[in-house]
Amino acid sequence: MLETLRNAFKIKDLRKRIIYTFLMIVVVRIGCQIPIPGVSSSAFSSLFASGGDAMNFFDAITGGSMSEMSIFALNITPYITASIIMQLLTIAFPKLEEIQRDGEQGRKKMNRITRYVTLGLALAEAIAMAVALGRGGSLESFDALHVILVIATLTAGSVAIMWIGERITEKGVGNGISIVLTINIISRIPSDLATLYQQFIAGKTVAKGVLAAVVIVAIIVATMVLVVILQNAERRIPVQYSKKIQGRRQVGGNATHIPLKVNTAGVIPVIFAQSLLSTPVIIVTLWQQATGKTLTGVWAQILRGMSQSNWFDPDNLVYTIGAVVYVLLIIAFAYFYTSITFNPLEIADNMKKQGGFIPGIRPGKPTSDYLNSILNYVIFIGAIGLSIVAIIPLVFNGIFNANVSFGGTSLIIIVGVIIETLKQIESQMLVRNYKGFLND
Repeated sequence: MLETLRNAFKIKDLRKRIIYTFLMIVVVRIGCQIPIPGVSSSAFSSLFASGGDAMNFFDAITGGSMSEMSIFALNITPYITASIIMQLLTIAFPKLEEIQRDGEQGRKKMNRITRYVTLGLALAEAIAMAVALGRGGSLESFDALHVILVIATLTAGSVAIMWIGERITEKGVGNGISIVLTINIISRIPSDLATLYQQFIAGKTVAKGVLAAVVIVAIIVATMVLVVILQNAERRIPVQYSKKIQGRRQVGGNATHIPLKVNTAGVIPVIFAQSLLSTPVIIVTLWQQATGKTLTGVWAQILRGMSQSNWFDPDNLVYTIGAVVYVLLIIAFAYFYTSITFNPLEIADNMKKQGGFIPGIRPGKPTSDYLNSILNYVIFIGAIGLSIVAIIPLVFNGIFNANVSFGGTSLIIIVGVIIETLKQIESQMLVRNYKGFLND
């Protein structure tokens, strides 16, 4: 990795792109520290703490701007939600699917629509948060002026983050939105490590402190190794192309393969599942703060089961049923998201048109059925791998009562984005080396 960056800095254009990306990241981190005028930080801190790990999840992906109630409090969450909505709408509306397939122009149209959806979601979330903060006593004064100020600041901050992400993609290196998300998560790791140190190492005997440090490092390293394996693993399906005679030449006959990534859906299933479980907890927390009421009976038990901080607790193992639901959601979303992004029938048709076939499998529908069966198997393996990576830190948190914001989801995002960004840098270096060779 260091060698790749060192070589990239030797190329002027790449050096400018890396520096531009770094400066944009600095802007994001500064914005995450600027508080919204009119919001009582002490009152919001107590509200935030009552949300438990559900709030921690959103605080992690916003880089702490949520707990600080900064101008970037909403951060990129509206954009991520808008992107997911657009992918789902592409299936429901053939017109959007046609636009998506319309090359560069289609991509620009889809991006424009996604921006409008992001703006709408950011505005809706800002209104809900401003009203909840006002009724919960987190605003210095609950009047129209303060509410409008909070709404405008939150919406503008979210749109600004979206703009920065797009500029990084255009003028920097890597996917801008993914890089912003990764930097947000990384920014929380030092404080989480400090929390682990204070909880398990500080004040302990040397032997206990060393043992605790070894266990913590071992869990983090093991999770990262699993993530790297999961990100790079793929099933290669061999493809053979028929030989053809064109004029006096024989063309074709070459062999290649279709790479099916084991983790076909990336981190999306984990984010979907975690968001689905965390959102009701946040909504109920804001409702309780605004109304002064609390849930009781069965509903209170269900809410506790949704909270990850209650999973794998030796004294209350019944709440671990929430972890089972979490794993089932990850598997379901892995199949669902892959079905959106990968179409075996379309691939089989393209292979047939180009004279390609899988050895031992007839072209057309038999090829599509074969790809489907392999894909279902690969998705299941990938979803189980994702579940293991996501659950390992939660088991540690539940047994030892460790309250940290980063976990398997965070590590998957960090490792995945770093790998993809380095691949993009290497590909750009390769292109420039080829240009230099041709110019000579």
